[in-house]
Amino acid sequence: MLIKTSSAALLGIEAYLVEVEVDVSTGIPGCVTVGLPDAAIRESKERIRAAMKNCGYEMPARKLTINLAPAGRRKEGSAFDLPISLGLLAYLGVIEAASLVHYLFVGELAMDGRLKPVRGILPAALLAQRKGFRAIVIPKENEREAALVDGVDIYGLEDLVQVVRLLNEPDAVSPLRNEPSEIFGAAAYDGDFSEVKGQQQAKRALEVAAAGAHNVLLIGPPGAGKTMLAKRLPSILPPMAFEEIIEATQVYSAAGLLRDRGAVCARPFRSPHHTITDAGLIGGGAIPRPGEVSLAHNGVLFLDELPEFKRRVLEDLRQPLEDGRVTVARAAISVTYPAAFMLVAAMNPCEDVFRGLAGRESDCTDAQRQKYYAKISGPLLDRIDIQVDVPEVKFRDIISRQESESSERIRERVVRARERQLQRFQGRKIYANAQMRTREVKKFCSVCADSQKLLETAVTKLGFSARAYDRVLKVARTIADLAGEESIRPAHVAEAIQYRMMDRYY
Repeated sequence: MLIKTSSAALLGIEAYLVEVEVDVSTGIPGCVTVGLPDAAIRESKERIRAAMKNCGYEMPARKLTINLAPAGRRKEGSAFDLPISLGLLAYLGVIEAASLVHYLFVGELAMDGRLKPVRGILPAALLAQRKGFRAIVIPKENEREAALVDGVDIYGLEDLVQVVRLLNEPDAVSPLRNEPSEIFGAAAYDGDFSEVKGQQQAKRALEVAAAGAHNVLLIGPPGAGKTMLAKRLPSILPPMAFEEIIEATQVYSAAGLLRDRGAVCARPFRSPHHTITDAGLIGGGAIPRPGEVSLAHNGVLFLDELPEFKRRVLEDLRQPLEDGRVTVARAAISVTYPAAFMLVAAMNPCEDVFRGLAGRESDCTDAQRQKYYAKISGPLLDRIDIQVDVPEVKFRDIISRQESESSERIRERVVRARERQLQRFQGRKIYANAQMRTREVKKFCSVCADSQKLLETAVTKLGFSARAYDRVLKVARTIADLAGEESIRPAHVAEAIQYRMMDRYY
């Protein structure tokens, strides 16, 4: 006898349909699972046997063959426990096999029959919506993330007995009634710009960066506040749109990092250690998983002590910085993850961290700076639009009681600038100045003769590359947007040029 149920497996951050076929036949009792299962799936028969027994059902003493189709794709995880057990219960006559066709089942079984949470529930719920299933049955602890999906009933259940009751008495179990707005809540951030003493130039640079989604490099001595500033950048970014929340939540759901959150409502802030591997940063593994660049999607990726990262790891950033996505290719599979993030990096003025501090007997020499900066490639630096000095905080700023500008007020200006950009780029697949390509730069970043002279001086005397030239124009466009002006003025270009402090050393 053959019983079929439906489940889902992950490919990147998207789910695809898996048909779980359970065949019960005569022969030597035993269980064989085919369809490229991993160890967790092959071990599922022991979990299922114990769960069924402890819920009052006996596993058939027959030859069992379980197929996970499509059989050519490797499957992993424990989310197939529930659909496999339901196929066996249908054979025993506990439930009607016909009742299974309207549902998508995802969940791990504990040995006492409880449904345990699994990763990838939001992609599975989106798949159920696309494929026209009436409902999706999932563990109770995963129901908050599934509630983001409209058009499909969500049943977050506690154990196998409840699932059997749902299939036998559909009216006896009610689906989840939460509205997506109840899941979102207000975005909460750890810090506020009002807490930062001094550093007006750095604050201004981060405001410009937030307004245009530009990448930033902060250069300054220890204790100057580089990390403090970077951690507060998400608090001045525009609130996340519904589509951005879904995208970010999909990534975290696929990575199994949602925990008790229903959705990622605040812009992500990821700060990996400098010992991270290229697979940890970009993504990878035998069965690819999202890396830090994808976990920072629609948010901020902060790399502290930038020159201490392995050069090969940093070079891997070049493609996602340009394309907003990253492709992990393996012999058997190729997966593309979203990676549209703002890069914020920080570093000391030179390798001797105590040099460069005001009042010290010696300062970093140009030779020392060049040696230290040489650890970062020129092409990577070209992709960082804003490079700003973060000097030591003055004593008068430390003791000052004057209230600094709050993140809320800065965010208001940033949102207005972003709205101007959205209007400007209507009909194009970009939403911020940093994403402009050559044709957009030519169309929207025209400058007057005086501004052109400033740019000519920067190219000839500071050695700006062609890419750096375009970056200056993009930043100048953002500064003009913050000022509410349609044309780019010489003052806007001059401010943008001063944000390229690293070019003098290359």
